[in-house]
Amino acid sequence: MKGSTANDPFYSNMGKIHTKTNNCGGILGGITDGEPIIMRCAVKPTPSIYKEQETVNFKTGENVPLKIEGRHDPAIVHRARAVADAAAALAIRDLLSMGGFA
Repeated sequence: MKGSTANDPFYSNMGKIHTKTNNCGGILGGITDGEPIIMRCAVKPTPSIYKEQETVNFKTGENVPLKIEGRHDPAIVHRARAVADAAAALAIRDLLSMGGFA
């Protein structure tokens, strides 16, 4: 995306300053701009599935099949949510400790 596309032009409405688009998610240069803070998170699917997969034996260098056995929970969303919440809390704490909230 070009900077001109991501730009958040400011405007005044009834004495309050807002951005027209909030493309930055509410934070510019590590400082809130007063708009709602938006956090997006993507999590890649777990590769530990029961379907047989191809891999390489690191000791022999041979191509070998891999079949996962035992109990593996492919629904990692519950754990991912806790990690994302903790990362967001740390980021907000950093902003607060630097006086980054407007």
